[in-house]
Amino acid sequence: MLFNSYLFILAFLPLVFAGFVLAQRFLPARMLVAWLVLSSLFYYGWWEPTFVLLLAGSIAVNAAFGKLLCSQQWQIRRSGLLLFFGVSFNFGLLAYFKYAGFLLSNIDDLFGTGFGVPSIVLPIGISFFTFQQIAFLVDARRGLVKEFSWLDYALFVTFFPQLIAGPIVHHAEMMPQFRISRSEQIWHEDVGAGFSIFCFGLFKKVVIADSCAVYADAGYATISSGQALDPASAWITVIAYSLQLYYDFSGYSDMAVGLARIFGIRLPLNFNSPYKATGFIDFWRRWHITLSRFLRDYLYVPLGGSRTGAIRQYVNLAIVMLLGGLWHGANWTFVIWGGLHGFLLGINHAWRAFPCSRHWLFANAASRALSILLTFVLVSLAWIPFRAESLGQASLVLDSLFDFSSGAEGYRESLHYFAKQQFLDMGYAFDIVSWFRPKELWPATPPPNFLSGYRPAGMFLLSVMLV
Repeated sequence: MLFNSYLFILAFLPLVFAGFVLAQRFLPARMLVAWLVLSSLFYYGWWEPTFVLLLAGSIAVNAAFGKLLCSQQWQIRRSGLLLFFGVSFNFGLLAYFKYAGFLLSNIDDLFGTGFGVPSIVLPIGISFFTFQQIAFLVDARRGLVKEFSWLDYALFVTFFPQLIAGPIVHHAEMMPQFRISRSEQIWHEDVGAGFSIFCFGLFKKVVIADSCAVYADAGYATISSGQALDPASAWITVIAYSLQLYYDFSGYSDMAVGLARIFGIRLPLNFNSPYKATGFIDFWRRWHITLSRFLRDYLYVPLGGSRTGAIRQYVNLAIVMLLGGLWHGANWTFVIWGGLHGFLLGINHAWRAFPCSRHWLFANAASRALSILLTFVLVSLAWIPFRAESLGQASLVLDSLFDFSSGAEGYRESLHYFAKQQFLDMGYAFDIVSWFRPKELWPATPPPNFLSGYRPAGMFLLSVMLV
């Protein structure tokens, strides 16, 4: 049940909201929390009802560990042992459902063991609620968690706006909100603001992201069919996916923030114009902010962060980003993506260490614009293994981007064709609708130059303006 589906917008959300309003008006305050927990469990179970038991069991075990860690009866050593078992439980679940098949297939490839790769269905959202609960247990052991109720903890984990795709919320910013009563005026303001944010996120997801996806999917489908892309088509494919991914994820996050606001709960900002970043350090302060915060607080800092010298800092960055890539999916393409970001983060830190990086030549508007453009291009290139189905497919896309087999003249002609088609064809100059959708139905297998007859330029211009 996606946020942009008719079922969610026209059935689930109105019913949950109506029940919430009635509970607020006629029932005790704690029933509001209970209603949201039940609604969230129903929402999670809509996809696969049996996984509700998995989620409920995970909540029960982690809440029990949290209660024990918050207790004053445990010595430091014994609390450390409790934390070890709690974290092991969470990683065990995640490893089984998400990485067992990946691990066994790689062992089989290396040693020819003949292990059968199990067919394991991945529970949706397991990475998000696992990370949230690990952070909770670590903070409980650090003494940062006070007494909590089982009901509040259940809502902290299951709250349906952020259960499936984040943001990754922190207990300190969520659980206190479950007990705050609001005046009628604040209630109306929250509902109005929440619906406005939800609609804006819905627009980003449905109008922009899904439109860009047409071009990105067509380009990768062309590669999958065994055909090569000309350079212009390859670049449009890569840029289209960069914009699709941003507007898809940020739009979904905006919808989550808006939905939570409707129920009086404020979720943290998850994106802050990441494609306006002037470097990779800046990019990760803007992209998936709650994941960056988690990796920093619970992995990078415990590893030593930047406190143990430059070389160790670069090693720590590499470890964090490699694990961050693996967190996104059990495939070597994600590991490569994480490694690229770790490498580029290291270069960015090394550049900042040079005194010349603070020279006035690098602090003016022109330098900033060039930094933004360079960062966007590098981020877009790094998305190639993230999107590709295999390392081989990623390699083919890169080959198409920098295909000089026909010489510089052929490369230039490809880009010139695209520019002429998009901007100089007066027959369509004022056909605004054609900018945002294909001119005709796409063939089952797109031609090598799939841009023939299509106009992504208008969509790209709108996307850039809203980034």
